[in-house]
Amino acid sequence: MPPDGGKEPLENLKDKLRSLFGNKEPRKNKDGLPPKARFSIWYFLVAFLLFSYLQQSLFSAKVETIPYGQFKQYVAEGSAGDLTIGPENITGTLKFGEREPDQRFTTIRVNDPDLVKDLDERRISYTGHYESKFLRSILSWVIPIGIFFLIWRYAIKKMGPGMGVMSFAKSKAKIFAESETKVTFADVAGIDEAKEELEEVVGFLSNPGKFQKLGGRIPKGVLLVGPPGTGKTLLAKAVAGEARVPFFSISGSEFVEMFVGVGAARVRDLFAQAAGQAPCIIFIDELDALGKARGMNIMGGHDEREQTLNQLLVEMDGFETNKGVIIMAATNRPEILDPALLRPGRFDRQVLVDRPDINGREAILKIHSKDVLLAPDVDLRKLAGRTPGFVGADLANLINEAALLAARKNKETVEPADFDEAIDRVVAGLAKKNRVMNPQEKEIVAFHESGHAIVAESVEHADPVHKISIIPRGIAALGYTQQQPTEDRYLMTRSELLDRLAVLLGGRVAEELAFEEISTGAQNDLQRATDIARSMVTEYGMSDRLGLVTYERPRQAMFLPESFSPNKTYSEEKAGQIDEEIFRVVEEAHQRVRGILSAHRDVLNDLAHLVSQNEVVRGEELRKMLGKTSAG
Repeated sequence: MPPDGGKEPLENLKDKLRSLFGNKEPRKNKDGLPPKARFSIWYFLVAFLLFSYLQQSLFSAKVETIPYGQFKQYVAEGSAGDLTIGPENITGTLKFGEREPDQRFTTIRVNDPDLVKDLDERRISYTGHYESKFLRSILSWVIPIGIFFLIWRYAIKKMGPGMGVMSFAKSKAKIFAESETKVTFADVAGIDEAKEELEEVVGFLSNPGKFQKLGGRIPKGVLLVGPPGTGKTLLAKAVAGEARVPFFSISGSEFVEMFVGVGAARVRDLFAQAAGQAPCIIFIDELDALGKARGMNIMGGHDEREQTLNQLLVEMDGFETNKGVIIMAATNRPEILDPALLRPGRFDRQVLVDRPDINGREAILKIHSKDVLLAPDVDLRKLAGRTPGFVGADLANLINEAALLAARKNKETVEPADFDEAIDRVVAGLAKKNRVMNPQEKEIVAFHESGHAIVAESVEHADPVHKISIIPRGIAALGYTQQQPTEDRYLMTRSELLDRLAVLLGGRVAEELAFEEISTGAQNDLQRATDIARSMVTEYGMSDRLGLVTYERPRQAMFLPESFSPNKTYSEEKAGQIDEEIFRVVEEAHQRVRGILSAHRDVLNDLAHLVSQNEVVRGEELRKMLGKTSAG
């Protein structure tokens, strides 16, 4: 017997139950609690339909529908009873005797004047039924409206707050919590000076007391300026990731809508949200879409953008940096921004995010190739040297293109040949290997590109030739000569410009010598050569005849490739002298190139035939051919 008077302990009873039903514990979620029951509207619909079916088939009395003629026969026999006569139907009960149960029936009412007389003669009980159409008409309106109301409520609930009709004034900024901003300074390379400038911002957000105890004030706004693709947005995210603060990201174009006053309301809402999340960072990408200088709208009329800009200026003026909110913005067109944005107290620190040098490109390539399987003979330093002028976005695209090319060829690793093809693809465009060229055009292109290559190897200041190809690429390029710079250059001397001018004219002169005929293939070369000669004469003061005077205003677009036609600021006589000088510079380069190619005529013929046969010739083969000629 159990010691407690015949009652087993509770634990022993639990053990017996476990052994009887299996030792299974109820499922629990990650917090150790039973999972919550999930309600689905589909479960409700299935249960409702099942209940309706059972009610109709099992629990409801069966009603038989009979023709009106049969109903009259039942009346004549006296079998029908308990009739209810409605406007459209007649319902009642059929009585077949004591042995069989009564059967409910219904029939369609027809216009029968003798019906009541027949019922009275056979003493059949009947009653009338009047159906009000007012209630039916009301329900026919109320029920659909109620259904649409429920659907509308469900849709609004699914969209969440800020998606209703009055949400136009809400800011469209994407909010990234401190745990969601995964980018840090370790993910940013090639812009070390810009990172150093922004370390103060990180330090203030992480430890504001360090600056405030000495009376210092952190810059209220930081404007990131640089060409497209250099990593301005990435750098702003890295600041938020390093400081581990919320990050509000929005584009300048998202402020302005078709409704008047919406942009200003969104600016107010954005700063109100940021004040509630302080310390945090507000990042406005493409600021030039919002902050263009006021009064530049030559069409007049709509000034919604100016109202939005005015509200932004007011909010930045009324914002105290001690609240821990830093405003960052990015643009590649700082020259068109409103001066009120750039004054101290608003965007009082401008950080240049420039194109990376060779060391920066190598660091960027290392970051983007971390997850790529590279072959052992891939030299990222050499690859960085072959990509002058590339920004971070270009280098990331280069790594991706090389990986895709290697995967297309079923390779295990990405090899140098894949990077070589990727550079050609990014710089010159997609190769058109299936384009059929007739032999005459192919020979012309071969001599044209050979002329470029020989002149590039013969002058002193030109970059060495890496590859000669006559495979058509891009939109209009029938061939190209790729040169590999030995170092990054930021200044060009007069001799270097003249050598570059000579290389551009090499293709045209080679056609003249080989065929005593010229083609349209040198159109782009002549355009670039004319631009160099014009810049030497009118901008750089490299003409002895015109002296140290510039004749063109500086181009307005600082980081964009397009140039605006300058206003003429000199006389017609001086314009004639400028034209004469430009012609003289180009013609002297033309005669110089004729002399170079005439001296290497044998090499020109051999190289053109080799290029025409192989389609691609490396620079090492060209240098061997020139070495044999000079040795002989």
